[in-house]
Amino acid sequence: MKSEKKTMNEFTDLNEDVESDYSLDRVPREERNKSWLSITNITFGIATAIFYFQMGSVMALSYGAINAMISSVYAIVVAGVLGTVIAYLSAKSGMNVNLLSRGGGFGYVGSSLTSLIYASNFIMYCAFEGLILVSAVHHFFPTLPKWIFIIVFGSIVIPLNWFGIEQLDKLQKWSMPVFMVFLIAAIVISFYKPAVYAGSVFSYMPEGVTIGGTALLMCIGMHNGIMGLTALLASDYARFLKPKDIKIGSVMIGFIPQIFCFGVMGGLGIWFGVRFMEPDPGVYIVLLLGIGGALFTMLTQIRINVTNIYSSSLSLSNFFENMFRFTPGRRFWVVVSGISAILLMLGNIVDHLDTMMTFQGVFLLSWAAILVTDALVVKKLLKIGPNYYVARQEYLYKWNPVGVASLLAASLLGTLAALGYMGIFLESTAAFFAALLAAILTVVLAIFTKGKYYLRRQPEHIHEQDRLT
Repeated sequence: MKSEKKTMNEFTDLNEDVESDYSLDRVPREERNKSWLSITNITFGIATAIFYFQMGSVMALSYGAINAMISSVYAIVVAGVLGTVIAYLSAKSGMNVNLLSRGGGFGYVGSSLTSLIYASNFIMYCAFEGLILVSAVHHFFPTLPKWIFIIVFGSIVIPLNWFGIEQLDKLQKWSMPVFMVFLIAAIVISFYKPAVYAGSVFSYMPEGVTIGGTALLMCIGMHNGIMGLTALLASDYARFLKPKDIKIGSVMIGFIPQIFCFGVMGGLGIWFGVRFMEPDPGVYIVLLLGIGGALFTMLTQIRINVTNIYSSSLSLSNFFENMFRFTPGRRFWVVVSGISAILLMLGNIVDHLDTMMTFQGVFLLSWAAILVTDALVVKKLLKIGPNYYVARQEYLYKWNPVGVASLLAASLLGTLAALGYMGIFLESTAAFFAALLAAILTVVLAIFTKGKYYLRRQPEHIHEQDRLT
């Protein structure tokens, strides 16, 4: 009878884990069954956001097209390398970055700090992307108040997240061809629409701006604000990767979305922005496609916001389970995330976007640097701490100073640098400066503590293929 009861409890726990997309523990090996193509396709939800149009347009018009392109190459390389390593760690362990952080230098309470800020980051971006959609649609229905569109479009992403990664895979897979049709149509029509700027688009430079120097640093600073997000995001999906696809899949998941968002979408943003001398994609997409522009905007913003809500729900599940033992399931946090994003849209979050992106860029890039350094240098090279990841609290210390102290120090100094207290160079490269500092501190603290705070006790069995090799 006891054995039967235990089996039923395990079955119930498994069902809860499946419903929550394994937000509280590693994905079982038998559930890691997605091809690298499917996972990469899901990550295109964020890579195809109109936000990258806007970044390309703003950088080109403000600092010159050449500086914007050089900065894009920098973003692809740095975010691609970080994303590849994080995707590999996630696929090997079956964990996303929230769970990796527990055994990757933070401890189970220390990792809650990262989970909460990570969740708030996705909710913030969901609100920002949602407002782009609201503005585009409101252009055609100006008599209706914006709050109606905010509630409608903010609510749509909740049911689209209800069935987890399987639903996301189908949504991104079937919407991608429609997205490509709209995108190609916009490119073709742009050649026939009379251009405001008739010169060479990709050599455009505003008056008084030169290649390199402060202008290039400003472009790099803008990219730093988003690069950490795109690198970390891969882990939410790479944990479902087939074991045989790990090597090729990690590279593809790490680099292809970066090439598309910073290279393709950013490059098109330069093209559209300079050609029509307009930084707002909500204006030039509607100019090119009319009502189709509103539909295109709707499609792209829904694609990205389902990934935003999915990732925020995982992070909130992790935080409240760690801190309060509150485990209502991922779907509960989908609703909470959706409602929070709606409230931020109603409060016009876009007015505070610059300030929030400054801190988020510093924090996220530092966090990514710590995870990568802990894996490649501390665990593999220096052989400090276990060569595997554990998520369950009974095996972990509450706090590990290696990750927590490194993140706090790097985030504090990086934010001060971003606010201009350390000169113009560090102001523009604050996130990169913070990430480098975080990496150095991770190694120093790991050596100083001798790996004491990674494990409170050894787990009985770790599958050999879950270990770092």
